[in-house]
Order: sequence, then C-alpha cells, then structure tokens
Amino acid sequence: MPEIGDPAPHFDGPVQGGGEISLDDYAGKKVALYFYPRDNTPGCTRQACNLRDNFEMLRDHGIEIVGVSDDPISKHEKFADKHNLPFPLLADTEKTVLFAYGAYGEKKMYGRSFLGTKRVTFLIGENGMIEHIIKKPKVGEHAEQILKGFSKAV
Repeated sequence: MPEIGDPAPHFDGPVQGGGEISLDDYAGKKVALYFYPRDNTPGCTRQACNLRDNFEMLRDHGIEIVGVSDDPISKHEKFADKHNLPFPLLADTEKTVLFAYGAYGEKKMYGRSFLGTKRVTFLIGENGMIEHIIKKPKVGEHAEQILKGFSKAV
C-alpha cells in the first residue's frame, strides 16, 4: 500500500456513462480516490450517497471524487443511475488499480477470512502525491473525513 508522501500510483480504466479516466485527467487537482467492495450493498450505498449529498461542497473545496471497485461497468451503471451519483466509478475488473493501491487482500468478517476489496480512501494532492489515507472510512461521514484529511495535509 502506498504511503503518505508517495507519488499516487497511476490509474486508468472504464467508467459508467462510457469513456475512460486516468490519474492524468486530474493533474493539478485534489482527488479523493475511494475504494469500496460492492455496488448496491448497504455500506457502499451509504458511502456513495454521503459523497453524492456533499458533492457540491467537496467541489467547492476543489476536491474531485473517483470511486473504484472490481464490479463490471454494467453494475456501476445501475448503481450510479439508481442513486444519481455525479462522480465516476472506475470498473477495475482485473484488479490492477486495487493491487497498485494495496486495496485488495485478506479481510475478516464474522470470524472468517477471505480475499476482497478493502474500504480505503487515498487523498491525492494537486502535485500527484498522496497527502492522506483514510484507512477505515465511516460510510455516513465520508465527505467530512475527506475535508478533514485534506485540511490536515496542508
């Protein structure tokens, strides 16, 4: 997993609505790159809706939001449409971005271990460096955590 002060690993891939995005598209901008396990699950829905509800406030602070999971584009399309998500969801079906950011690995739930996507958010500064990492985002307070994380990095 990259650490604070490291250059953000490059990412690119397809997003809902067609087209592709990459880290290069956000040069000179602050980016909250958030990894989440699954579209349309309770926790992931709360997290995405919290970001949606606070999207304009985050943009007013110059912060762009990009979500990443290993779900396919078709699931991202349905998830984004159902919840009116105004930010891109990158479909990392090959887990390239997940591995580059250390966001895929062993997880534990109800006493059992399994492999999956970890809920983690990387705050990338205008210079392309990782400024802060939110290792355990609170799904109902994620936008607030992002604002605080960027303010701590200053």
